[in-house]
Amino acid sequence: MFSKNSRDTGMTAEQHMQLEYAQKRIRQKRLLYAHTVVFIMGSAFMFLANKILKYRAEQDWYLWLMLGWGFFMTLHIFNVFITKKFMGSDWERKQREILVAKQRARIAEIQKEIETEFPLGKINKKKEPWEPSQ
Repeated sequence: MFSKNSRDTGMTAEQHMQLEYAQKRIRQKRLLYAHTVVFIMGSAFMFLANKILKYRAEQDWYLWLMLGWGFFMTLHIFNVFITKKFMGSDWERKQREILVAKQRARIAEIQKEIETEFPLGKINKKKEPWEPSQ
């Protein structure tokens, strides 16, 4: 009565999948926003260290670090808003179905080869003690 499993949500399997997908997308976006905040704070700190605190002021090293970090930030944005949008759960399901179909076809092909090379009639045929061996 009080366990989690006894609770009836009234959701269909498709609604449950949509809810899980929405939760996954929310988590991806939340992590991206956190990455953006850390990037901005880290960039500001590197700028302050290089220009204001004069840490290795003869070089503009903060630009190279920001450029590299910005590249990975761009990849993260691309992954969340472009790749995951087009290659979401529907794309994964279709790819999974394609791979399963290929595996089944390959298994059927191997099974056919085995049956032609080693027919069950010859292998499972019980020899009587009075029959001569071949």
